Amino acid sequence: MSMNSSNFPYVWMNLTQGPGHDHEKDFAEFEANLQRGEPFVILSDTAPNEEHEHSPEEKKRTSLWMKKNKLELRRLVLAMILVEPNSTKRLGFKAFSVVFAKFWGYPLLLAASREEAEEIARKLLLKRGAAF
Repeated sequence: MSMNSSNFPYVWMNLTQGPGHDHEKDFAEFEANLQRGEPFVILSDTAPNEEHEHSPEEKKRTSLWMKKNKLELRRLVLAMILVEPNSTKRLGFKAFSVVFAKFWGYPLLLAASREEAEEIARKLLLKRGAAF
């Protein structure tokens, strides 16, 4: 999961991972966004790869990172908005969104297009009173 924070508080995340992917860099990018101390929204137009299986080390690293950053994640990440044009797949992700929110501490919202995702993000940020 790489992050593009150049349009912060709109943070675009790429969920695809190739062999030898550097997870430490991913967590460092995520932490840098949290350290800004300002609310933001994560957007992605790449769905998680169903075939990718996390190693026990990756799971442990993620769990420890989550515990360390739990308060900031809940306070600063307003949502993750996943762009999925296929309505059937969106329905599948909707069921997954409950588990996602419990794990990450912020909601997973779905949009049919990048434009819809950005509009949802804008509304969330306005509601929170975030400057952007």
